[in-house]
Amino acid sequence: MNMFKRLFKIGEAEAHSAIDKLEDPIKLTEQGIRDLKKDLDKSLQALAEVKAMAIRAKNDVETYKNKASDYESKAMLLLKKGADGQIDSAEADRLASEALVKKEEATGQMNRSKEEQERFETSVAQLDVNVKKIRSTVSQYENELKTLKARVKVSAATKNLNKQLSQVDASGTVAMLEKMKDKVAQDEALAQSYGEIANESKSIDDEINKVLEGDSSQIKAADSLAAMKAKMGLDKKD
Repeated sequence: MNMFKRLFKIGEAEAHSAIDKLEDPIKLTEQGIRDLKKDLDKSLQALAEVKAMAIRAKNDVETYKNKASDYESKAMLLLKKGADGQIDSAEADRLASEALVKKEEATGQMNRSKEEQERFETSVAQLDVNVKKIRSTVSQYENELKTLKARVKVSAATKNLNKQLSQVDASGTVAMLEKMKDKVAQDEALAQSYGEIANESKSIDDEINKVLEGDSSQIKAADSLAAMKAKMGLDKKD
């Protein structure tokens, strides 16, 4: 765990530099997680080995316990045979004594195996706590790394968008629109001016004919009236 902390510990100057480049903390975190997983593999291997020794010690305890019980039974059987006269009593006592010595040896080995079993089981419990802690830490950092990567993507996208927006020349666009408005207004005024000039440029003949158009009608009407009066004999000369 201390090694992992050292891997994740960055100096103050390096931290400021890493913050400027968001990919650096991500790479450091990924490397730290890889190293932590290596520690987890080693801890799991150590846990398995110590568990195996605890199991073996437990089996030895049972084996030596059975041996001690067996030697005790044999010693009792030998004494019984000696008492029953099946074998020489002195020989029975000697063999029974040897069996009891073997029983004591087995009992001693059983006690030593039991101590080893307890010691190994204590180590197993400690290693199991460390393994669970490392697993939890790996899971925590992997989740935090996912969040960090997502934040980096959002930050990069936001940064690029803001950069693009900052490069838009709003004042220049407004100025261009104003120029376009002025140009349109100028073109409209010019068109109106050409229209007025066109109206002023009508031929003088058109104006004369327009003015005399009414007089011609009056002259024609007077002539028609005089002709009608003459026809009706109403035209009397003084």
